[in-house]
Amino acid sequence: MSKRQRVTEAPAYLLHAVAWKETSLITQMFSRDHGIVALVAKGAKRPYSALKPVLLNFQPLLLSWSGANEVKTLTKAEITGLHPLAGRNLMPAWYMNELIMRLLPREDPHPMLFDQYKNALQRLAAGSATTAHVLRQFEWVLLQETGYGMDEPLPDFLDLDNESALRQRLRERIDYLLGRPLRTRAVLMELQHYGRS
Repeated sequence: MSKRQRVTEAPAYLLHAVAWKETSLITQMFSRDHGIVALVAKGAKRPYSALKPVLLNFQPLLLSWSGANEVKTLTKAEITGLHPLAGRNLMPAWYMNELIMRLLPREDPHPMLFDQYKNALQRLAAGSATTAHVLRQFEWVLLQETGYGMDEPLPDFLDLDNESALRQRLRERIDYLLGRPLRTRAVLMELQHYGRS
């Protein structure tokens, strides 16, 4: 039998949520000190739920939860800032979420990757760096943190002349690890095709 876990005010981000029963959500949270955690947010779909306006993708959260099973119970959530993402910056953020969910085992903490994710969201929201620069750096850290990193020196992510080659090497590594295409990449290609027609 698993030991009951009680966590208070853990920094986290919502990666994904699906409806569960009539009024609740099953969420996948990326926490700094606990990795990906599955949490049930009871009553979060109710119109006056305190959780409803807080459980937003890409926004920094402080979460409390308890439980001994694979899916724990969310007991408290509060938003601690705002990354105002919109338009073109949403797709890279969804892409990062998909990579995290597909490559990280559950409840395996990666504080450095969490910090890189937070930094990437802040830079996307502020428009302070190119999307390519943000994504290549995130992909690099993700691969290093999961033990599948590139056996080469740290690249200059600002070097736009080498960005295409770096993107290709990282994409090949990620595709090999995943074994099937990323959903966000397929959606982006469809949107680009739709935009041209």
